[in-house]
Amino acid sequence: MTAPRFAGRRALVTGASRGIGAGIAERLAAEGAAVALVARSDDQLSDLAARLDPDGRQVIPLVADLADEAARARIVPEAVDALGGPIDVLVNNAAAGTFLPIVDFPLKRRRLIFEINVHAPLDLAQAVIPAMREAGAGWIVNLSSATARHWDGPPFKLGPNGAAIAVYGASKAALDRITNGLAAELQGTGVRVNTVQPRAAVATDNALAMTRNTLRPDQLESLEEMVEAVVALCDCPEDVTGKVLVSLDLLRDWSLPVHNLDGTPR
Repeated sequence: MTAPRFAGRRALVTGASRGIGAGIAERLAAEGAAVALVARSDDQLSDLAARLDPDGRQVIPLVADLADEAARARIVPEAVDALGGPIDVLVNNAAAGTFLPIVDFPLKRRRLIFEINVHAPLDLAQAVIPAMREAGAGWIVNLSSATARHWDGPPFKLGPNGAAIAVYGASKAALDRITNGLAAELQGTGVRVNTVQPRAAVATDNALAMTRNTLRPDQLESLEEMVEAVVALCDCPEDVTGKVLVSLDLLRDWSLPVHNLDGTPR
């Protein structure tokens, strides 16, 4: 009998209480990983952990505010202690986004966005990398966004939120660059570092609320499609590193079938 794909691996997923993060955690757990779920509050987090692992041995909730440097510094040590060993897979999914005109964008909100979207993923990566290097293998997957791309112009063809997405997009562009730089530094160690972004938006309740139904159906992808792309990078070969990939393009180029969140075929 073939062992589950992620059997024996320990994963840490941020922003795991709902949406994409919860879907990634469910899929990794379904395929045999021990998973630490991280979110700012316990709302839905403990319920998700209990649903995925009623015995409480393989899936554990960790409440921590990623905007707080001291709080995020304890995440990896607590996850290692709870899961019984070093982290093999880190998925930086949590993100903060505020869409406001740039000319009036408050400094406090800018700092929060970069704290959660840039500094937190890098801090967590720095915390897991030593053990990954020692083991000779590790997977770090950062979730980016199409908002990181520049607009050509003038004239500029903006989406429904206009230029108000630019500060959030700038944080994701920074994350993309850090991903590429980390991969370059770690080349040859067995640690893979990649980012993946949806082509436009993932059809979660939160995304649909934010877009106010302004996106056409062909501009949305399913949660299962996004999760499939992320999970592929949680188990990619060593030569796949430093990439900034688009979910649906990855599925097409790698000829990957999409599975349900419980790992069964769709």
